[in-house]
This record gives sequence, structure tokens and C-alpha cells, in this order.
Amino acid sequence: MHDAIAISGDIAELRHAIHRDPEIGLDLPRTQRKVLDALDGLPLEISRGRSLSSVTAVLRGGKPGRTVLLRGDMDALPVAERTGLPYASAVEGVMHACGHDLHTAMLAGAARLLSARQPELPGNVIFMFQPGEEGLGGARQMIDEGVLDAAGERPVAAFGLHVASGLLPLGVSMSRPGTMMAAADTLEVTVRGHGGHASQPHRAADPIPAACEIVIALQTMVTRRFDVFDPVVITVGSFHAGTTDNVIPDEARFEATVRSFSAEARAAVAAAAPTLVRQIAAAHGLTAEVQYVGNYPVTVNNAAEVAFAEQAIAGVLGEGRFVAAPNPITGSEDFSYVLEQVPGAFIMLGACPPDADPATAPFNHSADAVFDDRALADGTALYAELALRRLVAG
Repeated sequence: MHDAIAISGDIAELRHAIHRDPEIGLDLPRTQRKVLDALDGLPLEISRGRSLSSVTAVLRGGKPGRTVLLRGDMDALPVAERTGLPYASAVEGVMHACGHDLHTAMLAGAARLLSARQPELPGNVIFMFQPGEEGLGGARQMIDEGVLDAAGERPVAAFGLHVASGLLPLGVSMSRPGTMMAAADTLEVTVRGHGGHASQPHRAADPIPAACEIVIALQTMVTRRFDVFDPVVITVGSFHAGTTDNVIPDEARFEATVRSFSAEARAAVAAAAPTLVRQIAAAHGLTAEVQYVGNYPVTVNNAAEVAFAEQAIAGVLGEGRFVAAPNPITGSEDFSYVLEQVPGAFIMLGACPPDADPATAPFNHSADAVFDDRALADGTALYAELALRRLVAG
């Protein structure tokens, strides 16, 4: 921890530079350049992504051993920042509102700490700097390009950290064995009829009442078709139909997010929801075009790696700095793709400013979300400690 504190100024400087100059998506050339500059001079084998601006860095220890992977995501969000911070985004409409700037800086700091111990390191560390976490599946693309085999063998464990601007007090970590975060999919529906004069609906085939009925029926379905202890959440966030009050439109469209907490429930809702949509449309004499888009799978932590992480947190941050999450988080994460292939743990880290109440502080994705720099040393030290201890454990 002392070593992380000693370089915390450099880590904060990198974090501020990334925060001030955020980029969205899979192509993050300026962020990639900042990462490469931060890693320059370290004894790392560095490669860049082909289809995305990722950075993979491998540290080969001076002693033989296994391989551990550490991941930090780098992309921002299309949010107009309102924090008023001195290092606030200088890019209009783009903000690091989910704390990925901290993840990137902490991972670069961990690479620096572990590189200083390279001669005594019993094994290898893969540092996975990943674009495109926000909905674009950058982790899957990095896996396709070989990040899991970058050291020549698959990692025995993988760890990801994620800061939170609320929910947790500053410096407190949280995780749980099993399902940590939900799967996230999208249901896209277009109900087609034929339009007409609103005063004569019997001469048209009105798609709006049928679409409204479908929205309500989806809510009934998730409470009657799915186990309350393995739930599904369907929320319609977009509904569009028509142009004015006296015209029945030809179609009504809506989009919904679908969250599930097991592979079984995810497969079941992917089959049930489109069937229900089409059948209700048919009952009204209409048709429905349905697209069920699979996005991120369930994020599932390995129980043994969570127990290991809890011990590491106590060792590096102190007793009382870990809390067990009572329930999974309904958000989703593409680190889930890594955890499908490598046992590991995804861990939340509190970055709420100490003068704010974690229960009411603006949370991740808010234009007002503030992540305290004091979390940087904690996250840097934790990344490094997880890798070092796991390699020693073999």
C-alpha cells in the first residue's frame, strides 16, 4: 500500500488526463496513447488490438509460475458532464461517468508496482486495457484477438475492479460468489397494422392498443413464468407510434431491456418473450417483427476466487474493508466474457467522496457522478496485491 501511495500523484495525473479527454466506443486512440506512454520503460511485452484500440501488456516474472489477468476498461459515455471539477471533460457531450478513467489509471499503476518486483515475481501478469465496455463487447473482441493467451498459457485467475461513485463508502470493496451482475439483452418490437382515420378505427388495423397490451403482458409473463428466486426484469424504455392525434399509424415500435441472473432464465426469456409478442399481435389480426438481441451474459464470480480476494483486501487495505453483496447487481458487465473462460472475481470499490452520503450520492452514469481520487491508491494496491498473492498461491 505504501508503494501505491508513493506513486498516487502520478496515477491521479494520468486519471485526470484521461478524464479531461474522454473517448467513446472501440476506437480510443488518444486514450491508448496515454496508456502506452504510462507503460513506457517498464519490462512489458506490449501489443495493440487490431479491430479495437486495446492495449495488452504482459509482465513475465523472474521466477517460473502461472499467469494471472487484470483488466481495466477505458471507454467513456455520451453524457454531458456537470461536476464542475477542475479536470472535467473538455469534450462536449462525453464524460467518464462510469469511472473507467480510474480503472485505466489504477491498472497502469499496478503494472508499475509489479514491474518493480519483476525479479521475484513467480509467474506472469496480463494487463488487459479494454475499450468498448459500454455496450460494444470490447472484452469479447479482445478475447477473439488472443488476450487470454497473451502470456502463452491461459490465466489461472482473472480479476476486474469497478469503482462506484455511490452505494459504497470510499475505499470499501464489495463482491459475492456466484452471480455478481445480470445478463443484459434487448427486445426490439415493431407491431404492424394499417393506418386510417382515428374516428374510424374499425376501418384500420390499429397497432397501438396491441403494442400496449404486449407491454403489459410482458410484465405479467416475468412474474408468472419465472421463479421469484431466479427473476427476470423487462423494462420498456422506448415506445414510439404515430405523428398526430387523428391518424392511426401503420406501426408501433418499442424497445425493452431484459435482465436475467442465470443462464437458464436468460435462455428461457429469450424464447418466451418473442413468442408472446407474436401471439398477441396475431390475436389482434396484426403482425409483429421481433428482434431479440443478446448482449452481455451473466457475470459469475468463482467462489474460491472471491474468498481469496476477500483475504487479499484485508491484507492490503485492512480489516473491515470488504462487504459481501447481499444480492447481484442488476447492471451488466462484459468482463462476464472473461469469467466464462477463466475463474475469477469482479469486485466493486467505493470511490464516493467522503463528504457525500453513499446512499444518495449521484451514481455511475450520472452527469453529476464524482469519483474521489483517494480511491486510486486503494485500487492500484489491490490490483497488484491480487496478482502477487494469486501467483504465490500457484
